[in-house]
Amino acid sequence: MISEINQTPKALRTHIGVFGDTNAGKSTFINAVTGQNIALTSPVAGTTTDPVFKPMELLPVGPVVFIDTAGLDDKSELGCIRVEKSLEQLNICDAAIIIVNPQNYNEKRTGEYIKLISDKKIPFMIVVNQLNGEKSDIKFEKIKTVYADLHNKEEAEKIKQSIISIFDKPESEPVLTADLVKAGETVLLVMPQDIQAPKGRLILPQVQTIRDLLDNKCIVISVTPENLQSALSNLKNPPGLVITDSQIFKQVDEIIPKSMRLTSFSVLMAKIKGNVDEFINAAKVIDTLRDGDKVLILESCAHHALDDDIARIKIPKLLKKYTEKNIQIDNFSGQDINIDLSEYKLAIHCGGCMINRKAMLSKQRIFAENGIPLTNFGICIAYINGILERVCY
Repeated sequence: MISEINQTPKALRTHIGVFGDTNAGKSTFINAVTGQNIALTSPVAGTTTDPVFKPMELLPVGPVVFIDTAGLDDKSELGCIRVEKSLEQLNICDAAIIIVNPQNYNEKRTGEYIKLISDKKIPFMIVVNQLNGEKSDIKFEKIKTVYADLHNKEEAEKIKQSIISIFDKPESEPVLTADLVKAGETVLLVMPQDIQAPKGRLILPQVQTIRDLLDNKCIVISVTPENLQSALSNLKNPPGLVITDSQIFKQVDEIIPKSMRLTSFSVLMAKIKGNVDEFINAAKVIDTLRDGDKVLILESCAHHALDDDIARIKIPKLLKKYTEKNIQIDNFSGQDINIDLSEYKLAIHCGGCMINRKAMLSKQRIFAENGIPLTNFGICIAYINGILERVCY
């Protein structure tokens, strides 16, 4: 649908998680803030089961997505699974809201929620749901707290302004291309339109990069690999930067002059999604792989594997050819890492275009805690091809 094409992708939105006990008013809060009855509300406890994502524009913060979660106090067998899924959302949250209902307030349990969120260094606030306007004497020392009747539409604006205040001092995030280009500079994008490319569309990293370059007042030229040499010949002045698909790093490197700056969409994703220096250091572990070592290749989203798939065919083939070792390679798709990591010597992650920066940093932290080096598709391919040192990021 056209409306979906014009929407900001979820991975590029600020993620705000809404947590609390069952029937605290989490879904009512979502409806109040968004101005829509998007979340199902009911006096029956446990109405919300799986996390529900609701995107909206929250100015001046920008595009956000609220995550409505199941009650964290559900102790039933199925409820424990729901709670686990809810707590997993903390790994992707840029901010959090704790909803408190004075009628079933549990100080000890709420304190546990506060500690969980604080330990992950997530900015948060508490909303005390004053049902029917009844005043509450519940206090939280040194924690931003808002008292509001979530059923009163007139108080929605007060709640929105309080949420915005959480972002008064936003964390400085890396830029995509602004530190690599100058206004008026020509940037050449080399984009193979092969079986991996969705028919009639460009993949998200390409779209995101083109938009960012245009915002930086660059002249953007896009070509397929077979037209790269012709494009270079037709340019009066050489491009200030060449950005390619990582799968053809070697091919592009052999065509363009060594003096020309080169990077890839996946490398740029590594820079804005996670800690790029950690990804680069992890790639060096490739040289230490031995016979029998296991390597894990991860993709953040599930998809149908096609012929010559980068994760299942191309990278495994490159690794085995480069190391000349009998290494075992496993593939994993999905955002929740629920497998034993202890047996792996190295992990290689996709560009992560479908997840936000917080999710990727959480993954890097998990792998670091398990002592497993984690690198990125583009950085891995550049390292194997011996061109990582000339790659810009």
